[in-house]
Amino acid sequence: MKMTSAAAAKELKKLNEQHEALTAMENKSSEFIAAIQEDIETVRPAYDYVAVQKELAEVEQKIRALKHAINTFNLGQTVPGFDMTIDQMLVYIPQLSARKRKLEQMKDKLPRERVRGGSFSNSGIIEYTYVNYDLKAVSRDYDKVTDELSRAQNALDLVNSTVEFEV
Repeated sequence: MKMTSAAAAKELKKLNEQHEALTAMENKSSEFIAAIQEDIETVRPAYDYVAVQKELAEVEQKIRALKHAINTFNLGQTVPGFDMTIDQMLVYIPQLSARKRKLEQMKDKLPRERVRGGSFSNSGIIEYTYVNYDLKAVSRDYDKVTDELSRAQNALDLVNSTVEFEV
C-alpha cells in the first residue's frame, strides 16, 4: 500500500495507541483480587492470554514494518531545495532551532548591562557586563536562521504530505 509520510505517522500513532490499550487491558485483566467468600468465577475479568499475546505480536509486527518503511523512505528521499535527505533534515531542523534560540538570547542583550549582586557588590563598586560581539550582526544572523528554519520546515512538510512510498 502507498502512503505519504504524514499518513504513515498518523497510522503509526494509531498502532502505538492500539498497543498501549492492549497492554493496559492486559495489565488490568491478567490478575484480579477476590475475597475468600466470593465466587471467583463471577468476579474473574475476561482475559485470554493466548489471544492477547497474538494480538500484541501482530500490532508490534505492523509497527516494525511501518517504522522500517518510514526509515527507508527518510534515508533515500531528498528534500527539494536542500542537498539533504529527510533523515538529515530531521537533524538539521533541531540544529537550526537551537541556533535560533541562542541568537535570540544574544540579540536581546544590551550593549552594557549593570550586574546585580556581582563580585564587588558589597564593596560599592558597580560592575557591568558588556557584549563582546556585534549586536547588528547577531540580529542579521537571527533573521537568516529564522528564515532558513521556516524554509526547511516548509520543504519537509511538503515532502511529507505529497510524496508517497510503499508500506
